[in-house]
This record gives sequence, C-alpha cells and structure tokens, in this order.
Amino acid sequence: MAAPMELFCWSGGWGLPSVDLDSLAVLTYARFTGAPLKVHKISNPWRSPSGTLPALRTSHGEVISVPHKIITHLRKEKYNADYDLSARQGADTLAFMSLLEEKLLPVLVHTFWIDTKNYVEVTRKWYAEAMPFPLNFFLPGRMQRQYMERLELLSGEHMPEDEEELEKEPQGCWPGMGLYREARECLTLLSQRLGSQKFFFGDAPASLDAFVFSYLALLLQAKLPSGKLQTHLRGLHNLCAYCTHILSLYFPWDGAEVPPPRQTPAGPETEEEPYRRRNQILSVLAGLAAMVGYALLSGIVSIQRATPARAPGTRALGMAEEDEEE
Repeated sequence: MAAPMELFCWSGGWGLPSVDLDSLAVLTYARFTGAPLKVHKISNPWRSPSGTLPALRTSHGEVISVPHKIITHLRKEKYNADYDLSARQGADTLAFMSLLEEKLLPVLVHTFWIDTKNYVEVTRKWYAEAMPFPLNFFLPGRMQRQYMERLELLSGEHMPEDEEELEKEPQGCWPGMGLYREARECLTLLSQRLGSQKFFFGDAPASLDAFVFSYLALLLQAKLPSGKLQTHLRGLHNLCAYCTHILSLYFPWDGAEVPPPRQTPAGPETEEEPYRRRNQILSVLAGLAAMVGYALLSGIVSIQRATPARAPGTRALGMAEEDEEE
C-alpha cells in the first residue's frame, strides 16, 4: 500500500488554519477537492522535508515545495477543482490569477512584511511567539529580507516602509506609487465579479476560489494597526461573507491559536517528526552562532591577533563563522 501524501505547512492563527499565504492556498485547495492529505501544521520550517513551507511529500516520496506545483500534482492524482469548468471559465481563471499576482500580492507583502507598524506588532510578533528558540531570534528578520527582495522584483522599485508614506508619494515619482490604489480597484473588481454567488463560478469552488480566499482571509482576519486596504475590503460585504462562508464550511475546527508545544514520549523518532534529531542539533548550532555573532558585533567579546611575545602555552582565539543579521 502506497504511503499517504503529507502536507507540511505553517500553523494557524488570527482565526485562520494557516497564517501563510501559500500554505493557506494549498490547504484550501486540498479541502475543496477532498484530497487525502496527512497535514503537519508546524511553526518550524526546518521540520519540513524541503526546509521551506508549504511542502508536499508525495506517496512515492518525492518532495514538492512550490504551491502551484503542489496543486498541479494534486490534479494529476485526480483531485481537480477545475474539472467541470468550461474553456471560458478556464481562461477567466488565468486572467484573475494574473490580476491577483500583479495587483494584490505586492500590497499584501508590503502590508504584512514591510509596513513598520504591521510588521512589528502583528507579523513579527506572531512568528516570534510561534517559532521555537533560537529560530525566533533571527528567522523572522531573514524572512522579512526575503519578502523585501520579492517585493522589489514585483514592483521594480524600493517601496516606503509606511503605508501612509506610500499613499503620499506624488504621482509619477516611482513605478510602485500606485500599488495601493490598484489593489483597491482589484478588490472592487473581485467583488463585482463574485456578485451574489457562493463561489466565483457558481455553487462549487474552483482553484481560483482557493487563491482568492487565501489573499482575502489574511487581510480580513489580521488585526492590523495600519490597514487602509483592510478597511476597504471590510466595506465590500459580499467578499467578507464569501470568506466567512468558506471558513465555516471547510475549516470549522481549524485555526484559532498557535498550537502549544506537543510533548513527545522518549524513544525512537516518531513518523510525524522524522527530522527531529537533525533539527534539534541544527537549532543548537544556529543559536550558538547567533549568540557568538551578537557578542562579537556588540563588542562584548573581541578577538586579538597573537603577538610573538605571548607566553608559552597560550594560544590566540580564532573562529570562522558565517554572520547572520537579525
């Protein structure tokens, strides 16, 4: 008998089954299709077989870590949410997916990872509390830098760190200055396209619904101190009802809080944590590297070159390390 497919994804919070955009999209698609997945909701990406989240281990042991490729694999396994769509609806799906990635994704990245207030009070706070020590000291900062690079690729320019500063940028000043306006227009267009339907193509959900829901639910559920786009979304009542409907229908028991650390009995490594011992060792090494790096950078510890006059029997302290900024 083939092993079950396993999905590794970020754990839940803010009333959602996952706080990560990609993890939420894959989880939602899997629920729509009824794909038989063994789901591991975790807050340590090093426990994933790929080192990133989300990741799918197939029944043949292959590991897939790109959301679109995960969904493609589920389709090949006959879990296809778009099976009944017409050619026209398939074309509409591609058009709206492009719209989401071009108009809404850059602003979501900015809202959660670049905007100073939101990042400090919401995003970093959740990840720092959810991640195990010592990852919570440096991994949120590393993730923020990765999202900054991603945003610059999406928008073509460095963006201000404040939503208010972004709104005040004069027209024609830089290519990304209209992103918030375009994101509001995108939400309005989605609201008009949905109308009074349960889902975007009628009474049954499709892959477009999985992605739209993941974008909207994150923006709707998080308690953002700086959230003008969130305010605009809350004014679009059919989109709010759409998210509530999907949450209550497909995730009735999921999401509310970060799960407490689970006590694992002593003994052989369990099937749910195949990389536990490796990750414990890596976590300790990473923590030591971070503390030594901090001590060196702050001047608590200094390294001096040995001189010929050093007394016999003593050695100069030397250490090779790869610094990791927090």
